[in-house]
Amino acid sequence: MPTTAPTATDSSLLERIVVLLVDDQPMIGEAVRRICATQPAIEYHFCADPTKAVETATRIEPTVILQDLVMPGIDGLDLVVHYRQNDATRLVPLIVLSSKEEAATKAEAFARGANDYLVKLPDPIEILARIRYHSRGYRALLERNEAYRQLKNELDQAGDYVQSLLPPTLSAPDLSIRGAFIPSAQLGGDFFGWSELSDGNVALFLIDVCGHGVGPALLSVSVSNALHAGGFSKDDLLSPARVMTRLNAAFPMSNHRGMYFTGWYGIFNRSTRALTWAGAGHPPAMVTRVNGDYLEFDSGGPPVGIVEGFVFTESTAQLEPGDRFYLYSDGIVEIPKPDGSVWAYSDFQLFARSDALKANDPIARMLEFTRGLQGFSQFTDDVSIVEMKLPAD
Repeated sequence: MPTTAPTATDSSLLERIVVLLVDDQPMIGEAVRRICATQPAIEYHFCADPTKAVETATRIEPTVILQDLVMPGIDGLDLVVHYRQNDATRLVPLIVLSSKEEAATKAEAFARGANDYLVKLPDPIEILARIRYHSRGYRALLERNEAYRQLKNELDQAGDYVQSLLPPTLSAPDLSIRGAFIPSAQLGGDFFGWSELSDGNVALFLIDVCGHGVGPALLSVSVSNALHAGGFSKDDLLSPARVMTRLNAAFPMSNHRGMYFTGWYGIFNRSTRALTWAGAGHPPAMVTRVNGDYLEFDSGGPPVGIVEGFVFTESTAQLEPGDRFYLYSDGIVEIPKPDGSVWAYSDFQLFARSDALKANDPIARMLEFTRGLQGFSQFTDDVSIVEMKLPAD
């Protein structure tokens, strides 16, 4: 016996019309049977015991339920609520049949979950039209739900695939690097990574393609391949300015349906603790220090793809023992709140300057706080965070 709402998995389910009448009067049951019998496409069922109505509906999977309001053993309005509380019937269209033509009764029926209200018995032409109308709408709803289920499954697989591409945590006596990727409900274009290069240099980067959907995701894969699959020489990879300049030349938005991306690419030298970086319209990286100082490493150039021929420059800063470095996408700094306002970058700065990032797990603290702000766990945009920690002396 099914316990959940049916899904549109075959053509027979999408084409059939199944009517369930719940009424304690056999005479009404026979009258409706005769009306439905004139239509070969309609499968008709009658339930004279309202206490068994939900059980019967769960078993036969109707596309529309007709129900009386005044029946022994249970209040018809309460029965409407029972349908909506049962997973197998909560979406099935419900037409209330009543001898009462009262506005208050109609309003209460709709408030409890009814889809339609008819004074019985209506004209056969009208009742058949209502049955077809609501059954057609229910079938369309099943189709949409099935399409959404399949899409969500594909997006979940895409999110799992992106997770599988993320680099493993780097743990060493002189530094540690880890990241977190939280995919949004829509396919997005975030990716990040780090890799050890020659002479004790470590590359860190984060790319965020504009928009959502297949196009941004494919562009993200292309950019990732350019960085990982030998698209740059060893010397190029050691120069953030050259990396960004070459990406800008390789991915003009005019060749990619108007899509562009922001990015931040840096090189950290483990011996000197020097960090050199170049940014492309990306939120500033930030550093928190043991003494409470807060630093930002801004992006000096435009997003990649917007200004053809642009030559990026790079900056250098000195990190200190005990520093915590953070690179992130804008999904964590643009949070819609329930009151319609947005938790913006200036709010994020105040949060970052507080003691929040001194928690044992700052990434977990960021995610917990921002999820609490929006009131639900699913972010509206991909969220990517990279943390690099230097041990204190």
